[in-house]
Amino acid sequence: MTPAPGSLLLVDDDEAKRYVIATWLRRAGHQVTEAATGSAALDLVDSAELVILDVNLPDMSGFDVCRQIKSDPRTAAIPVIQVSATAVEVKDRAHGLTQGADAYLIEPADPEELLATVAAALRYHRARARAERTAGLLTLLANATMEINAAETFDGLALAAASGAARVFQTEVVLIVEMPDGQIRRVSAAPDRPVPIRRGAPPGLADRVAGLVLGPGSGVMSAMIPASDWLGMVADSTLRADVCLAAARTKPGRPPLVMVLAQDGIPGEEEEQILRQLVQASALGVEALRSYAEEHLVALTLQRSFLPSALPAVPGLAMASRYMPASDQAEVGGDFYEALSVGDRLLVAIGDVQGHSLHAAAVMGELRHALRAFASEGHPPPAIAGLVNDVLRRYHPGLIASLCMLFIDPATGELQIVNCGHIPPLFVDSGSAVYRGEGGLVLGLPGHEVHTETARLAAGGTAMLVTDGLIEERDVPLDTNLEKLRVAAEAASGYDVETFSNEIISIFGFREDDVAMIVLRRF
Repeated sequence: MTPAPGSLLLVDDDEAKRYVIATWLRRAGHQVTEAATGSAALDLVDSAELVILDVNLPDMSGFDVCRQIKSDPRTAAIPVIQVSATAVEVKDRAHGLTQGADAYLIEPADPEELLATVAAALRYHRARARAERTAGLLTLLANATMEINAAETFDGLALAAASGAARVFQTEVVLIVEMPDGQIRRVSAAPDRPVPIRRGAPPGLADRVAGLVLGPGSGVMSAMIPASDWLGMVADSTLRADVCLAAARTKPGRPPLVMVLAQDGIPGEEEEQILRQLVQASALGVEALRSYAEEHLVALTLQRSFLPSALPAVPGLAMASRYMPASDQAEVGGDFYEALSVGDRLLVAIGDVQGHSLHAAAVMGELRHALRAFASEGHPPPAIAGLVNDVLRRYHPGLIASLCMLFIDPATGELQIVNCGHIPPLFVDSGSAVYRGEGGLVLGLPGHEVHTETARLAAGGTAMLVTDGLIEERDVPLDTNLEKLRVAAEAASGYDVETFSNEIISIFGFREDDVAMIVLRRF
């Protein structure tokens, strides 16, 4: 049972003897650093895995050197083998061992005995280090599991699982999980990043990534995956290295939970087993939350039925949309967006009905369908806003809603902005972003007043409409986050519209309100 060679510190003031012992050790494969004094030994001990220490040194006793090594928490676990040709009595050996030495050899030492003693000390030292590391990992695993089990929402669970794994393995972690409503959560965390980042992800990503290691049945599996395979599925991941991928499925037919981390965070089988335990605990936590989410899922399904199932294909324009509920167990809200072709033009709209309830979602559906009906009748956008306002006031008095519309000619980029108290659209052109079209009164008030203006979306330019859930934040002025959004849009302007949308969502992270977004780019 010969252990792998180690990094040894040999301390002896006798150069000839030091040369002989160092030669034995190096022939056995060990790396040897030499020191002739006790003070030099204390300076070098931090980098050693084991110390061979002569008792008689010119500046201090080897017993004192050993005692100082063992009294320093940084070096206390390093084994020390004391050797001496003069301090050979039983009382000398006993004194050396009571000062902290792990072994005591009498010189001249037989090479086989010295090498066997070194091997035994290294075996014990490494076994102890492994046991201490395992105990530390299990403590971190227990803490992470407690946080996962304490999570009351799916977003909270995803955050707890990703940040817990980053603490356990001290490396970047990406968590991918499918929510009960079919949305994909992709959360990344790192030890030096206290707040995890949520990024967008296409449907089915969890199944596709899990398929690298896990079949259709239940269970937990893990494997080392080359960076090319990982990035082939998640091209915009910040984790750009060979990875260890673990996936768990609690029941056949259930969506999997996937955890991916840099391979250097999993140096051995023991760490990989702990990763599988953490992934399994996370998957079980998701399964437990499902039973509490049924009522919300019904409401959210109703709300999503009021939103477009797909964006229209319009020559000359690329479009992307996002809808992000604030919480998996909060009441649904009234955020909505719309995009429909009207002749050779495109009408894009976004709005937000006051409140968070099934009633707000139902009113949102009514207003969206009314908007579609009035647009199909050929009314211009300012008239559409007035007619939608009449619907809201007649059938839902006391409620208010904001609305913003863009009416664009894809061929020329000429567009009309119609705003009713909504956040103004953000236009990005040549890396510069500016808000246009601010103003108007919200719908639902007796005095109806819209803001209208014209603009042009240049080729390669981007227009973005969002609801206030993206930028509203407690204790942060609205203007601060409006500027944050503007700067973020400039930074992401070089991406395609899907990646652009993901970047915007990830920069603002977890929100306290629903978020709707629609992005269009002219090319």
